[in-house]
Amino acid sequence: MKTYNLAEMYGAPTMSWEEVSERLEAGFNQGPGSQEGEPGRYTTWVSTINADGGPHVNAVGAVWFEGSFYLVTGPTTRRGRNLDRDPRCAVSLSVREFDLVVEGRATRVLGDELARVARRYHDDEGWPAEVDESGDALTAPFSAQSAGPAPWHVHRLEATSAHAVQCVEPYAATRWRF
Repeated sequence: MKTYNLAEMYGAPTMSWEEVSERLEAGFNQGPGSQEGEPGRYTTWVSTINADGGPHVNAVGAVWFEGSFYLVTGPTTRRGRNLDRDPRCAVSLSVREFDLVVEGRATRVLGDELARVARRYHDDEGWPAEVDESGDALTAPFSAQSAGPAPWHVHRLEATSAHAVQCVEPYAATRWRF
């Protein structure tokens, strides 16, 4: 991994990817009335590429798990179709301490990994997701209104780069290339 100080001209320190990862591991429940100190609104977004090359951005129910972002999408949604056609994407997130963008490629999650992610959503996020009878998608009694009907696919973002702007002292801006 290469680290670049984007705020060096201000004498700012370089942020640590390990500290960013630890903060993400601690959770970032962003729903209304969520954890104290969080924005209290949904602030996780995914950017995908439309068939014409233009951007598509929308809110997403992402989790940080096992060192990666995981996101759920309906296969018939624009986001799902975009990821199937072109896996390049970016996830952006705001937490109290920093704003973060992680760029990379989305890989569809199947098998044991899918089962682990379903358990994470169920046990830690309060969404009663489970692997459907096909074994390659999730189902649940409800989902986000924009997800489309079940079943839902899960994608893992394989990061190629990330950058963050620290919103609390000592204030910093850093880019990482993986």
